[in-house]
Amino acid sequence: MVVQIALILAVVVQFIAFGITISLITKTRFNIAWISISVGFLLMALRRVMELIATFSSQAEQSTSHVSSWIAVVISIAMLLAAVYIRKIFLLLDHLQKLREKNETRLLSAVISTEEKERKHFAKELHDGLGPVLSAAKMALSAMDKKELGKFNSQIVTKTEHSINNAIVTTREISNHLNPQVLERYGIEKAINTFLKNIISKDSPEFVLKSNMGELRFNHHFEVIIYRIACELINNTLKYANAKKAVLTIAATADVVHFQYEDDGIGFDQENTEWKGMGLTNIKSRVKSLNGTIDINSQPLHGVAVDIKFPQDKTQILTTQP
Repeated sequence: MVVQIALILAVVVQFIAFGITISLITKTRFNIAWISISVGFLLMALRRVMELIATFSSQAEQSTSHVSSWIAVVISIAMLLAAVYIRKIFLLLDHLQKLREKNETRLLSAVISTEEKERKHFAKELHDGLGPVLSAAKMALSAMDKKELGKFNSQIVTKTEHSINNAIVTTREISNHLNPQVLERYGIEKAINTFLKNIISKDSPEFVLKSNMGELRFNHHFEVIIYRIACELINNTLKYANAKKAVLTIAATADVVHFQYEDDGIGFDQENTEWKGMGLTNIKSRVKSLNGTIDINSQPLHGVAVDIKFPQDKTQILTTQP
């Protein structure tokens, strides 16, 4: 009696499962794997019905044993088909995920490339447009005879010359920041050293650059991204960290370019959303555009450690400088 009750419950459950799978076939667009699973549930339910019938009669048990065995074979085949097609579905989903990531990488790379082109264009306009105008104004003022202007007007001209000199220097700095010529001519190591030389003062923390690249050159897009990331992290240290020392290490190997940055400043709480405003989101986007990986570790009062790896096939080593 207990066996019969168990079989009845099994039949009911399997028919319910069959009903649910059948109702979802249209939503799966008649996927073969789902149809196979539905058939499997139906056959399992039928097999339990036959087993239930067999419990009432030994003669019925003999007549249904062969049919039950063949049903078991069909169930196995249906489940095998379902497993094969489900595997194909997961492989397809994995392929789609890789395509999506690849397209995201391409999109980020295109956005960053466009941004750098606009920077370069704007820098050229400043250098070739505003720069000569300011220089001409400076020359015109310098040509004036200050003795004939009187003391008051002479002071105004001197202050104006000073302001124009500041404007020329500022224009040059902005142009160089938008499109660093040192990077284009001499590479990453020289460009970062030049950037540090221009921004640090006696009150700045100690910055140490370690690199094994020497005169090794990469394609311009990669060099610009490394340079922008380094500048962003250095500026963060100057603005927020209150650090005494920061170390930047760039190491090129046969497989990867390894970028590490550490400072001993006040750090930040990574659970706090305010840290995302420190340019780290832009850094992550730049890393992702080269299919790299980034790991940021920081805790309050324990500084910041940034570890970035770029696969070598994405960096495209060009040559060493002559």
